[in-house]
Amino acid sequence: MKVENRSSEAATLARRLTQRFRVASSRYGLIADGDRILVGLSGGKDSLCMLELLARQSRIYRPRFHVEALHVRIDSVQYEADASYLSAFCESVGVPLHVVTTSITPSAVPSADELPTVSHAARKPMCFLCSWNRRKQFFNFAQEHGFNKIALGHHQDDLLHTALLNLTFQGHFSTMPVRLEMRKMPLTIIRPLATICEADIRAFAQQRGYQPLRKTCPYETATRRTAARELMSQIEALNPEARYSLWHALEAAGKLVEA
Repeated sequence: MKVENRSSEAATLARRLTQRFRVASSRYGLIADGDRILVGLSGGKDSLCMLELLARQSRIYRPRFHVEALHVRIDSVQYEADASYLSAFCESVGVPLHVVTTSITPSAVPSADELPTVSHAARKPMCFLCSWNRRKQFFNFAQEHGFNKIALGHHQDDLLHTALLNLTFQGHFSTMPVRLEMRKMPLTIIRPLATICEADIRAFAQQRGYQPLRKTCPYETATRRTAARELMSQIEALNPEARYSLWHALEAAGKLVEA
């Protein structure tokens, strides 16, 4: 009986993730016929879940789109995934995998022309430099290989935490959009997990037996995101429906899609 219950719970969770993935795709116009989508595969549970959902959806008749994955290694940051596991995972879902290695060097720091708000590398935390340089590799690879969209594995919690951080520290109400059309290059950023909560992804990863990262980022607990996560937990303790209120506010303000 316990085995049957676990099987039923797993099937229910898989259906819920698939449904919410499709809702996000439809509501925010994430996927269209003929798309070539490059998945940012970090090796964490979020990107693995996103890749599996996208790969499964790509085998459905409509819309017809192509998916490949890119894993970017930064050799100066001790953040490591098992390359052989990622390769086997991608093969199991029928998606080609590419691996690029780079470093955070003075030449890899964004210039004022590339990002006007950055005047000096020392003023930016390592998380910013790491993330920015990973993105730069994705942008370059996507354009060189004919992709028109880049899929990133941010889930609903990530977007809500970003909204709290922007409101608290930047003085404006915004977040990472579910769909962002780049102005300076023919690329669109999509976040297919945007309507899925992290708890469901964590449970799905455990059920699917996803292999954890060999080494996690040494900076990941030393950011304001940790405080935002704790704040969100306190808000939800006051109102369990708070995440949906915040999400609807972002949607009503037009903050989830940027064209």
